Amino acid sequence: MKRGIYITANDKVTEQAIALLNSIRAYDTETPIVMIPYDDNYQQIASLLKEKYGVQVYEDLEFIDRLSKKLQQTFGEQFFARPNQFRKQACWFGPFDEFLYIDTDIVVFEKIIDNLNYFSDSDFLCCDYQHAGGIKNVFSPKVLEENVFTETELKDMFNGGFWASKKNFLSENDLYETFTECAAHPEYFDFSQKTSDQPIINYMILKRIKRRFNIVRRPGKGPGSWAGSKHFKYDGYRLIDPKVNQPLQYLHWAGIRIEPGCPYWDIWEHYRYLNSEKPPQAPQTKTRKSIWQRIIDKVNG
Repeated sequence: MKRGIYITANDKVTEQAIALLNSIRAYDTETPIVMIPYDDNYQQIASLLKEKYGVQVYEDLEFIDRLSKKLQQTFGEQFFARPNQFRKQACWFGPFDEFLYIDTDIVVFEKIIDNLNYFSDSDFLCCDYQHAGGIKNVFSPKVLEENVFTETELKDMFNGGFWASKKNFLSENDLYETFTECAAHPEYFDFSQKTSDQPIINYMILKRIKRRFNIVRRPGKGPGSWAGSKHFKYDGYRLIDPKVNQPLQYLHWAGIRIEPGCPYWDIWEHYRYLNSEKPPQAPQTKTRKSIWQRIIDKVNG
């Protein structure tokens, strides 16, 4: 059984990718990692990540191109703000029998691949409190009004930046059938904040995979992970969630620009320059919250 980690990246997110890879390798020097190119501008980052961390580029680039073209044919070229986010679906067909997908705006605080041990009782894993904020940025109320999903099923919504599953558990045809179903019912989804893949992929997982497990629902619950949460406490360059008195497994700057002055900037900066020389401190700037962040803040009180 071969386990591994997938990321998507291009040259534009080199700094974020370095921070993520430094954090992964700080706790795990062996797990193989494959990079799915986000677009055609990936040669520099691919070379750097291979040399420093042993990251390989996804081999079947023809499949990624085919997936992108099929998506555009189904939804139209202008439908999604960031259609290349769908490239992460290449995970289902890569070299790993069991895999974890991680966005580059994340750093981890443990040997993160060990979470795949939960596969003994499930076929799909996530690890976040996306569901606690309601269905905004994923679905519209139509999915309940028209009985597309039950309220219980919607509690399994997840953030598309961190999830895990098994090779070929979904087929290429499953992807295309999902695209077709979703394109026929755009009223089911909330794209108001320019989300792209997350609503569609949530629909696909809720419809097609029955054995799902959100790791934060383990006995005793699990810690949060969103960098927009203000209540985390520092433990060196790791964080503790006092609500459950547990260390965070990872921190995700979803919807937040990673820059001086952003939440937990010092954590990100630590991992970015781990084992390398840090440049002179940049001036601190106050980051303006996105509409999405303000909605979440309101929900969380």
